[in-house]
Parts: sequence; C-alpha cells; structure tokens
Amino acid sequence: MGTETVAGAGDAEGTGDAGRTAKSAGGAENPEGFAGAAERRREQRGWYFYDWAVSVFSTSVLTVFLGPYLTSVAEAAADGAGYVHPLGIPVRAGSYFAYAVSVSVLLSVLVMPLAGAIADRSGRKKPIMGVFAYLGAAATTGMFFLEGDRYLLGGALLVVANVSYATAVVVYNSFLPQIATPGERDAVSSRGWAFGYASGSLVLVANLALFLGHESLGVDEGTAVRICLASAGLWWAVFAIIPLRRLRERPSAHASAGSAGPAGSAAGGMSLRGGWRQLAGTLRDLRRYPLTLMFLLAYLLYNDGVQTVITQASVFGAGELGMDQTTLIGAILLVQVLAVVGALLLGRLAVRYGAKRTILGSLVAWTATVGAGYVLPAGEPVWFFVLAAAIGMVLGGTQALSRSLYAQLVPPGKEAEYFSLYEVSDRGTSWLGPLVFGLTYQLTGSYRDAIISLVIFFVLGFVLLLRVPVRRAVAAVGAAAPDRI
Repeated sequence: MGTETVAGAGDAEGTGDAGRTAKSAGGAENPEGFAGAAERRREQRGWYFYDWAVSVFSTSVLTVFLGPYLTSVAEAAADGAGYVHPLGIPVRAGSYFAYAVSVSVLLSVLVMPLAGAIADRSGRKKPIMGVFAYLGAAATTGMFFLEGDRYLLGGALLVVANVSYATAVVVYNSFLPQIATPGERDAVSSRGWAFGYASGSLVLVANLALFLGHESLGVDEGTAVRICLASAGLWWAVFAIIPLRRLRERPSAHASAGSAGPAGSAAGGMSLRGGWRQLAGTLRDLRRYPLTLMFLLAYLLYNDGVQTVITQASVFGAGELGMDQTTLIGAILLVQVLAVVGALLLGRLAVRYGAKRTILGSLVAWTATVGAGYVLPAGEPVWFFVLAAAIGMVLGGTQALSRSLYAQLVPPGKEAEYFSLYEVSDRGTSWLGPLVFGLTYQLTGSYRDAIISLVIFFVLGFVLLLRVPVRRAVAAVGAAAPDRI
C-alpha cells in the first residue's frame, strides 16, 4: 500500500490546493478557520496540558490504587457472607469495584454524546469541559475521605469521577481539529499522549514512593493510599487551568442559526432538548459518512484488543507467569515511561509514512507482542519486562494516531459530537475483549490461550482499517487532508 499524496498540495500551513481546501472548510462549514502559526502553537501547548492533568487519574487511581483499596473498604463493610448491599442489592465485596466501574461506563456512554452535542450546538466548549474536569477532580480529591466502611461513598465518587473524566475528554479531543492544521494533527496528538504518559509516570513514581515508604513517614498504609488518590485529583485540578485559559472558543454555526444574540444562543444552545435533537441529528448524519463509520468499527476492534491487553496483563503475569506484585508494578511503570517514547516515535513515523500506514504497522507489532506473550517462559521477570517494553513502545502511538486520524474524518463544526461517538466506541464496547479473554480461560483453564485469543481483535481491526480509503473519507466530510495520511 503506497503513501497517499495530493497533487499540487502545499505545506501544513495551508498553501496550494490543500491550503485552499482548508480555507474553504474553514469558511461556511467551519467558521473559525485556523489561527496564525504563533497562536496555534500557544493553543497546542495549552492543549497538551490537559493530557498532563488528567492522565494521572487513569494511571494512579483506576489502574493502581483505587481497585484494591475500595475492595478492602467494601470487605470491611460486608456481612458475614461477604456481601454488601448498595440500594438493597446483594453484591459480593470482591465484585463491588468492578460493578462500580461498569455503572460509570454505562452512564458515561449516555452522557458523552449529549455533552458533545450541546458543546457543538452552543459553541461553548470550554465551560462544558471545565465543569466536567473540575467535577471529576473534586470527586477524586474527595477520595481522601474514603475510609472505614464507607464503600457507598467510594462507589459514588468513582462513578462521578469516571463519568466526568470521560465527558471532559470528549470535549478536549474535539479541539484537535480546530487548533492544528491537517498536516499538524498527528504530531500534536502524539505530543499530547506523550505529555499524558510522562505525567502518569512522574506522579505514579511519587505515589509509589509514598506508599512503599509510608511507615518511615509515620502514616499507615490506608492513609498513604488516600493521599495518593487525593493527590491525583489536586493534580488534575491545578493543571486543567492551563488549557482552559489558553484554548479559545470558536463560533458555532448551530448557535448562530438558532438565535440572534449571545443570550438566546446560550439559552437555546445549552438546552437539554436542543442537545438531544443535535445528538439524533449526529446519528442520522453518521449514515452519510460510511467511511468514517468503517474507521470507527476498525477502531472498536483493535482498541478493544489494546485495552484488554492493558487490563489483563497483570492477571496474565501473576496467574500464568508467577510474577510478584513488585514485578507487576515495575512493569506498569516501564509501560508508562516507554509509551512516551513510543508516542513520539510513531508520531514521527506518521509524518513520513502517514497515520494509516503507521497504525497498521503498530497493529502488526501488537499481534507479534501478544503472540510472544503466549510463549513467554514462567518465572523469568526479565522476559516479562521485555514484553512490557514492547507494549509500551506501541501503546501511546496507536492511541495518539488513532485520535489524529479520526480528527481528519470528522465533519467541520461537529467535532465534539463526533468525538463523543469515538469515545463511546471505546468505552461502550470495552467488555468484548475481556469477555473473549474470560471465556477462553474458562474453556481452557490457560491464561496463555486467553492472551493469544486477543489476536483476533488486532487482525480484524487491521483488515477493516486497511479497507478504509482515508483520503476519500476525508473528502467525503468536506475537510482538507494532509500531504501524507
């Protein structure tokens, strides 16, 4: 497959045919156009800092500390049979965290498209992003008070924080097509992911130092965990200020069409009824862009494989390879650090070979990595770290370039709406991979068979993405394509 090019296309600043298309797309359909280079760089640098702010939540809170700690709180509140009773429903204490995560995912799938529709309809993305960012940060900081048998408080804070996290990310991602020209988006998205993984690594190291050295600091283990959880919320709140100050609003065609003035625009644009109408229109609209839909289906498949590898790698390491907790935590840190390098490296490869070809190459690497996991020897941490290093090198780049490639396939003026569908395709189907993993283990009793079963997601995602004519998909939504895509 050759790299796609545009005859006579200009540079990333918008000269030649590509530049005229960008100007056209920034006209009637995309009124904001592109700012000058200096202003774009300033907004882009501010935009990176939301990844820096929020990634600590997914790394320190969801991946490392909250699951075991909330489970211990639920166990402290459990009856003699090991059950807690939220809303009168009997739930095993050991399952409480998983159920709380499931509830938060379900709610976020309902809230994200509505918030995205309202953001585009009103043209006021920053207030919506800010509300959910600070609601999530406040809920995460409030986890400091999660002690004793307060499992209901923990579940409620988890649901609020995770729904807010997902919804704010939708609006955050929707800024990408507005702050970067088509030729800049791969690099900008990659730097954002790199910022996020760097932040997650930095704070996780500090959290682990506190957790492992809590006795020397004169605090008990539970208090150390609560400080780690709350620190993620404070970090989120402090650094979210930067993007909210630097990003600028763009006029909304929906809002201006709906009212004659700012007051009417805010009232009409921000109404729930208007949001639901716009969401219904988005779903109808998507049928007009089957190539964008095909990309979403490809992303659904291979991203589910990526997410399942991330969530089940520690289970595989502990259950099949006999790795201890220290080794598992060290592997998580290694993945975080190398994901920074991988995101930047794959971003540079995309400049040369195009985002589509680079993602396809990363899916080949994912397939090889999962296959290597199947034959990995047990009881040898060195090889487990090699596996973690391979995951880290492709993890950030696959995610970053998927985001930037999708940004090229979004109709101008409907960024938040369409990115809500992107996040729904991520979070709303994240049960498929774990289901295949779990069923394979149940049928075979082998985590090796379970991990190799995930190859199907990467293979099917590869085949479907290969069939997406990206340049034609970009033209179909009325946007401009970069020289290489």
